[in-house]
Amino acid sequence: MGKIITIEETAAWLKEHDNFLILTHRRPDGDTIGCAGALAEGLQAAGKTAFVLYNPETTPRYSRFVASYWAPEGYEQDHVIVVDTASYSQFPGNGEKYIGAVSLCIDHHPSNPRYAERNCLVDAASCGEVIYELLLNLSGRINAKAAESLYTAVSTDTGCFAFANTTADAHRVAAELIEAGAPHKELNKLLFRTKTRSRILVESMINSGLEFYFDGAVAISLITREMIETAGANEDDLDDIASLPGSVDGVQAGITIRELASKEDCKVSVRTTPPISSNQICARFGGGGHALAAGFSMEKTIPEIKKELLEALKEFFC
Repeated sequence: MGKIITIEETAAWLKEHDNFLILTHRRPDGDTIGCAGALAEGLQAAGKTAFVLYNPETTPRYSRFVASYWAPEGYEQDHVIVVDTASYSQFPGNGEKYIGAVSLCIDHHPSNPRYAERNCLVDAASCGEVIYELLLNLSGRINAKAAESLYTAVSTDTGCFAFANTTADAHRVAAELIEAGAPHKELNKLLFRTKTRSRILVESMINSGLEFYFDGAVAISLITREMIETAGANEDDLDDIASLPGSVDGVQAGITIRELASKEDCKVSVRTTPPISSNQICARFGGGGHALAAGFSMEKTIPEIKKELLEALKEFFC
């Protein structure tokens, strides 16, 4: 277990060192990608050498924020930094070789076990807010390019400021980023008001197949490979798909079970409302995250996972 350091101490450490490689997590979302892109931009602007490890799961929606920072072939870093990644299990396949060799982790997940040598862990709605404060401490300013990436990070992790994790600080940071040059109108349309036909089709299949338990307090959506293939959907089309079951009136726990590479490889996403804790539910299956949004993966079939979940949920709803 590594030591905890403050944002100010993190900035001081970055000033003293150089040659950084930044890692994002598996199935990267807007927060981890936005943080990586902004941190790389901020470090380069400060005269440092910093690149982002290529993440093959990055979707076209988010690649624009990080593609120019991919590490060139043969790059040898002195220090590995991981952003918005709560555990080793979330490292991308090509990043697993850095397990046990992380100099710095910057994160906002309460479940983070302090796996890095240094851990800057801050209670915030998004990791983007942490990187924002860090860059201000590093150089005193946020340029327009970093602001664009950070607005993406903050807005996506708060559901365009509609999720229950949204705070006044998240709004304040977003306002500062807009003033720094983040094209918020373009980003809001791209990220929240544009859907492909494939996304609409997937949503229709999910909604028609929703299952309700515990007098409607729990809604479970099942996403099979067949559904994804029928809709012709890609990862971009499935972004934030886990929020759908929780949007139903009366649902306190919205759960999505999605097949990944095979029928015995699934990702489970849990979204809850107080007092139900997503983190507590997922911790029972080796996962984690936030109080109201967490997840885990299992190498079991959808029916097997659903059976185990429903048994575990009895403690919370019976």
